[in-house]
Amino acid sequence: MSEQPQWNADLYQDKHAFVWQYGSDLVTLLAPQPGEKILDLGCGTGQLTAKLAETGAMVMGIDNSPDMITQARENYPQLEFLVANGADFSLDKSFDAIFSNAALHWMKPPEAVIACISRALKPGGRFVAEFGGKGNVDIVLEAIASTLNREVNPWYFPSIGEYTTLLEKEGFLVREAYLFARPTALQGEEGMGDWLTMFASGILEGISQQKQADIIASIVEKLRPKLYRDGTWFLDYQRIRVVAYKLACVGT
Repeated sequence: MSEQPQWNADLYQDKHAFVWQYGSDLVTLLAPQPGEKILDLGCGTGQLTAKLAETGAMVMGIDNSPDMITQARENYPQLEFLVANGADFSLDKSFDAIFSNAALHWMKPPEAVIACISRALKPGGRFVAEFGGKGNVDIVLEAIASTLNREVNPWYFPSIGEYTTLLEKEGFLVREAYLFARPTALQGEEGMGDWLTMFASGILEGISQQKQADIIASIVEKLRPKLYRDGTWFLDYQRIRVVAYKLACVGT
């Protein structure tokens, strides 16, 4: 069982806009320049890819979900989007920068992802990313595990030390890396159920739709005392941000 969800682009756009909205200041951190070639790795439905393109950069978006890429092409037909696996992609061009928001925790093994990023970057090129870090959605994972009577985690949530070590082994110079808490509000009374349906559906693969609905309802009720406050659901997010540069030469 892969534990990867079947992506629903409509639900993603309708109920989970916070995913790309929180990424807006990551674009500022990247500081794209006109004419730069930039790859948006794990672009989803393309909102941040379009924001990058507004700066005058030449942007391509890739994502492993055909449904997401179809929606991105409909949203922004003037931009280039491709279906590609973050742990196994090879493109016929190199990039000045690679940008990734809320996607790397889905891509495994991380060593393969970082190797692909390195191959796609020009020497001296920068890598700017944010994704789930150590402790991300721990409360949610505990509720899922207690409901299913088994440990589950389809994601990769590393510590700062673990991830920066992998980058350095691949020849990156890490300039910034930090882990921070960001409790994130969900939309509406059904917010937690919608989030579980969207992002944890792979965990319930092979279970009937009715049984899945019952399991999700049970998980939601276990989470209510901890993550529901003043009429709003909050996710217990822990995020990593990293800025790294591909060294022009290694071992000299």
